[in-house]
Amino acid sequence: MDRKTIEDLERDDRDKLVIDIRSKEDFDKETYPGAINIYWEEFRDHLDQVPKDRPVYLICYTGQRSDEIAAELSEEGYEIYSIEEGFRAYLRMKLHSLLQKEDVMADRCKDVERSIVKKFRKEIWRKFTKAINEYELIQDGDKIAVCISGGKDSMLMAKLFQELERHGRKNFEVVYLVMNPGYNELNYQTILNNAKLLEVPITVFQTEIFDTVADITDSPCYLCARMRRGYLYSKAKELGCNKIALGHHFDDVIETILMGMMYGGQVQTMMPKLHSTNFEGMELIRPLYLIREEDIIKWMHYNELHFIQCACRFTESCASCGGTEKGSKRAEIKELIRELRQRSPHIEKNIFRSVENVNLSTVIAYKEKGVKHHFLDAYDETAGTEED
Repeated sequence: MDRKTIEDLERDDRDKLVIDIRSKEDFDKETYPGAINIYWEEFRDHLDQVPKDRPVYLICYTGQRSDEIAAELSEEGYEIYSIEEGFRAYLRMKLHSLLQKEDVMADRCKDVERSIVKKFRKEIWRKFTKAINEYELIQDGDKIAVCISGGKDSMLMAKLFQELERHGRKNFEVVYLVMNPGYNELNYQTILNNAKLLEVPITVFQTEIFDTVADITDSPCYLCARMRRGYLYSKAKELGCNKIALGHHFDDVIETILMGMMYGGQVQTMMPKLHSTNFEGMELIRPLYLIREEDIIKWMHYNELHFIQCACRFTESCASCGGTEKGSKRAEIKELIRELRQRSPHIEKNIFRSVENVNLSTVIAYKEKGVKHHFLDAYDETAGTEED
């Protein structure tokens, strides 16, 4: 088996076949030009589509699955190559090509900005400003660290804040903060390239979080999340900020509600803003609180943008999920909500509203500031006040 780079593929001017072995869902979103799709798990069942008389190039998510298949078929007489770093390498090459054209970059950025306030005005812009006003997320004199992870949500949030500065209130300052917890080179470069393409003036700082949690077997994700949050607060405060903004959206909120009920045995939600308990004077705000994830995805596809999906070191090399969260509890909840939505289009809104319409007189027990209250505490006092 021989590995080839995406550049090698580009230079090979022979009559060749490119096979994308990712899922059909991802293939349909975008693939290498001219590629056909054979899912890796079904590859052996479709060898009749794989020629022996011309070169074949395989593209998967990261290069892992294509390595395995190419190694097997090379021994069977196929001239077959695995593309190093898989589809990510193609996206990197495509973005790099765009970055070489300064005039194209400027036009692309303007198109992205225009789409926010024009095409996606109702779905994204208005919900962004509604959350800011309804939950009082910004006050006069705020200096906000807009935290960018490199994914679609945080990059959209950065552009929304830029638009807010241009077209809305100007009573606050913004720092676009990127923490590198130990990204691989491709993910890190993708973040830098997208920031340049979208004209977001990022401030980058380094940490060793991924290395720190690499050998942790007991709840590494929880520890990683806590450490990342702490570093962001610390750096933001060092830069004179009093708030950090995170890119959690509407779907994150309702998924958190159901996860708490089904896996945590509690009713709670992801709040639109919080006072920090460890960093005095600091607040966390979530300006995408009312924006649906499907609308963020539509915005991303409309503008032909490509962001990192999951930079976690535990999943970034997983060829079967492509660095996504498939197989996680959150993914299970996503699928459950998707199924429920097919029965009723109001499911998501009702889940969201459920934590706005809590009737404490019908709750067995609840906690307030760490103190547990039980309905029996005042049960006799309420005798005769409720209808049977």
